[in-house]
Amino acid sequence: MRNNFSPLIRNNNPGVGCLINLLLIGLLLASVGLGWIVNGFLIFFLVLLLIPLVAWVSLQWWIGRNLVESECPVCSYEFTGFNKTECRCPNCGENLQVEGGRFLTITPPGTIDVQAVEVTNTDSQLPNG
Repeated sequence: MRNNFSPLIRNNNPGVGCLINLLLIGLLLASVGLGWIVNGFLIFFLVLLLIPLVAWVSLQWWIGRNLVESECPVCSYEFTGFNKTECRCPNCGENLQVEGGRFLTITPPGTIDVQAVEVTNTDSQLPNG
C-alpha cells in the first residue's frame, strides 16, 4: 500500500502534537483577550485543592469540641462518645446520655433515681423494740 502523506507531516511522537495543540490554544486565548477563562480555570483548580483542606480542618475542630471521654456511671468503664447523643456502654450495656462532658443514665419519666449508701452500724447492740 502506498502512503499518501508526506514524511514531514507524519509524526510518531504523540507528546509533541499535544504540546503544539496546547501552545496554539494558549496563543489563541492570549491574542483574543480571553485571559479570564484561564484565570477561571486556575481559580477552579485552586478551589478544588482548598476544599479538602478546609473540610479536614473543620472536621478536626468539630470532633475536638464534641468528642467526650468519660466513665460509665454504672460500671466506671472509660470510653468515648459524642456530646448530646445517646449511646450504650460497651462494658455493661447501660443506655447513656452524653451531656456536659460526661455520661448520664437515661431514666424513663416517673422513675426515681436514687444512689444507695452503705451504712455500717458501729454499735454491736440493736435497740429492742
